[in-house]
Amino acid sequence: MSDLARQVIERFVILKLSISTAESCTGGLVAGALTEIPGSSAVLACGLVTYSNQAKTNLLGVPASLIEAHGAVSDPVARAMAQGALLRGQTDIAVSITGIAGPGGGSAEKPVGTVWFGLALAGSVRAERRLFTGSRHDIRAASVDHALSMLLTSVK
Repeated sequence: MSDLARQVIERFVILKLSISTAESCTGGLVAGALTEIPGSSAVLACGLVTYSNQAKTNLLGVPASLIEAHGAVSDPVARAMAQGALLRGQTDIAVSITGIAGPGGGSAEKPVGTVWFGLALAGSVRAERRLFTGSRHDIRAASVDHALSMLLTSVK
C-alpha cells in the first residue's frame, strides 16, 4: 500500500473532505491507490477514467474545441478535467491527470513522460506540468505519486 495514499485518506477523513479523480494515462491508478486504504469510502466519491478525447468531453464536459486547440495533454485540458470531476463528483476537491506514458506517442513539444495535473477546489483550479523518465510503468507510477502529493499538500 502507498504511504502517500494512506496519508491522503487519513488527512481527508480528519478534515471531512471528499475527493474525485479524472485520469487518462494512469487509467484509474490514483483511485486504485486510494481504495487500497481502509476507510477510503469516506473520502473517495468517484474515479473517472477518461482515456479517449470523447470520454473527456462526454463524461467530464471538456469542450472538444479545447482539446482541438491545445491537445489532450495540456494545461487547459488538465484544468477542465479537474473541474469536470469536481462538478460531476460533487466533491470538495478533484485531481486530474493527462499525459504521454509511452513508449510511443511523444513529440518534440510533448515528449514521452509529459504529464499535466489539474487540481480543482470550489472557486479555484490550477495545473502543473511534470516530465518523468523511465518506462511506461515508471511514468505512470510517478504520476500517481505526484497526484497524491498534490492532494496532500492542497489541504496542509
